[in-house]
Amino acid sequence: MDKALIAMSGGVDSSVAAALMKKAGYECIGVTMKLHGEDGEPCGERSCCTASDAEDARNVCFKLGMKYYVFNFTGDFEEEVIDRFVSAYENGCTPNPCIDCNRYMKFERLFRRGQELGCDYIVTGHYARVEFDEERGRWLLKKSLNAAKDQSYVLYSLTQEQLAHIKFPLGEFTEKEQVRALAAELDLLNAAKKDSQDICFVPDGDYVGFIERHTGKTYPEGNFVGLDGEIYGKHKGIIGYTIGQRKGLGLSFPQPMYVVAKNLSENTVTLAPESELYRTTLRARDFNWISLEKPPREPVRVTARTRYHAKEALASVWAEEDGTVVVQFDEPQRAIASGQAVVLYDGDVVVGGGTIV
Repeated sequence: MDKALIAMSGGVDSSVAAALMKKAGYECIGVTMKLHGEDGEPCGERSCCTASDAEDARNVCFKLGMKYYVFNFTGDFEEEVIDRFVSAYENGCTPNPCIDCNRYMKFERLFRRGQELGCDYIVTGHYARVEFDEERGRWLLKKSLNAAKDQSYVLYSLTQEQLAHIKFPLGEFTEKEQVRALAAELDLLNAAKKDSQDICFVPDGDYVGFIERHTGKTYPEGNFVGLDGEIYGKHKGIIGYTIGQRKGLGLSFPQPMYVVAKNLSENTVTLAPESELYRTTLRARDFNWISLEKPPREPVRVTARTRYHAKEALASVWAEEDGTVVVQFDEPQRAIASGQAVVLYDGDVVVGGGTIV
């Protein structure tokens, strides 16, 4: 009998994923990753690591007849997710910590722990699909059949080895309500539980406050400037602004003005009309190719997404000799931000993805 390690957040998705694996005949072990600090304070009210969430996961495992464990990954989460998040903002980038959590926590730390326990598969409640392509001889990451819940964007870093040992049971569901209905049918206590928010450790959305508390620093005021260098006023610290931001600037203009650039060395935030937010080309690094065996040296046609919930756009992509990937869009794209991920698709297949630089 194959053994599966189920990442249990305490939510309905991972609980139903566990039930489906159990029904399919796998020996299942449920695991919750403890990610909060040693003082016992949770990362956030609806994070994946609160005591109440762990208790929900434990109860589901008991009902399904599964073993259940809590793994303490506090130090790893601090290093691989929170520190990267803070560093990105301090360096003028716009990070996506959910990508780092999947990459370094669920499918690296937890993946290795599963191997140590003799598990054949790691299972999560993500909305995506994994499939082996006989013709290419490669494992493919594909979009969920539920387009509204598809999470393939945050999973682009998965390697061939990982994809061969991962299962996403919810990828075949077309509606979230089907998942909740199945949870209710199984009498799982979290069938109606609300979905957790994306960034568990900043539940109030106050990134600046979190970073200042975490680092013990205050970030100096600087100038808002225009494209020609004219000074518009003072900003409250460069980490508090992201590309494309319009609200919260504290300034008044005859027309809407947006953050279009940040200069760390001069501590300036550049403001301009929305038309200046559009770009046709981006460069990316730390790229993971999934459906292609080698990086393409000649342009390949794809669709590309530059933010989690952004629409895909037609583009050509190629890799330069130093590994830098160039994505050239057919039409200008709005607010492309360094630090975010660009993920490439061929229909419902993830071609690959990397970090925009």
